[in-house]
Amino acid sequence: MCAETARVDRNPIHRTASPGSDQTQQAFAPLTEPAEQVADMARSEITTPEAFGDDEPSELSLRPQRLSEFIGQPKVKEHLQITIDAARARGEPLDHALLYGPPGLGKTTLGMLIAREMAVNIKITSGPVLEKPADLVRELTQLREGDILFIDEIHRLRPIIEEFLYPAMEDFRIDVRLSDGPHAQMISMDIARFTLIGATTRYGLLTPPMRARFGIVQRLNYYPVDQLAFIVRRTAEILGVACTAEGAHEIARRSRGTPRVANRLMRRVRDYAQVRAGGVIDKEVADAALLLLDVDEYGLDEMDTRVLRSLIEQFGGGPVGLSTLAVAIGEDAGTIEEVYEPFLIQNGFLTRTPRGRVATPLAYRRIGYAPPVEGGDPRGPGQPTLFDA
Repeated sequence: MCAETARVDRNPIHRTASPGSDQTQQAFAPLTEPAEQVADMARSEITTPEAFGDDEPSELSLRPQRLSEFIGQPKVKEHLQITIDAARARGEPLDHALLYGPPGLGKTTLGMLIAREMAVNIKITSGPVLEKPADLVRELTQLREGDILFIDEIHRLRPIIEEFLYPAMEDFRIDVRLSDGPHAQMISMDIARFTLIGATTRYGLLTPPMRARFGIVQRLNYYPVDQLAFIVRRTAEILGVACTAEGAHEIARRSRGTPRVANRLMRRVRDYAQVRAGGVIDKEVADAALLLLDVDEYGLDEMDTRVLRSLIEQFGGGPVGLSTLAVAIGEDAGTIEEVYEPFLIQNGFLTRTPRGRVATPLAYRRIGYAPPVEGGDPRGPGQPTLFDA
């Protein structure tokens, strides 16, 4: 994500992105797309919590405008509201904040809402974009008193950038190198008192010195179905499509506890309803549309099913190593571990053991097999083993 600036004190939040960034995509994919974008979409499932290229413009129109309008995460919202009110009463910038949790839960949205509540500007960038200290100097020197610097994927900052950021966070000072070589000179430059908001999906990858410099640390958790159903109904109103409570609940319970997935499914179900159901989304329409998208009643998509089916049919339910499983289904091991496994484990379809991945009885029933008898052959009765007479 390229560096972006948004005015929030007078105008609605807007973003400016450099040519070629993901944010220049339209809300819906054009008829002709670059080959690399088509390839990326082909490798992605609709229930993937990471943002697609066409998610960002539509997400901006669906995001709440005030912190009080933010749905879910009640403890996080209450804590942030208290700290914001206290900072505004003292006339001070907000303390540095770290938001972490799975992707798609609203970390960037909360960063924007904090800026609105504080009536300051927010500059948005990401860890991979900041390659050298000069990139960070440019961002920091453009901030005014109280402004917010939002760094997404902050766990991916390079060590040299992280070291450069420490004095900026603590003393609001940066050291700028004027030249290179043995006679290089350094000057110390004061910067405006700002607030750093870091967002990460991998809290454990942050270094202890970085974690210690955040005064506000909040974790975002997956959403219950009732809160997701409320988000789906709100999205339907914004999109101008009729949606019953049962239809919203059907979409919500298949959304993996993630608002981004819920909104993405809502947009696709809306398309189906407009073409085949007179523009009204009820339970039957939502079910038909989601089945067409290969999203079943558990929220499992085609790749989730492939993982479970391979584990059961090819490896007798496990245990099997991650790399072996990845080769069997033709997917990258890192993608399986970071994208698909968390949902399967949290919902009781898969377990990790020291020997590898193991399918649970729920996974057997989902694929259509009888769960193995405890202590028996996981492949089921009637299949001989090496030790049978």
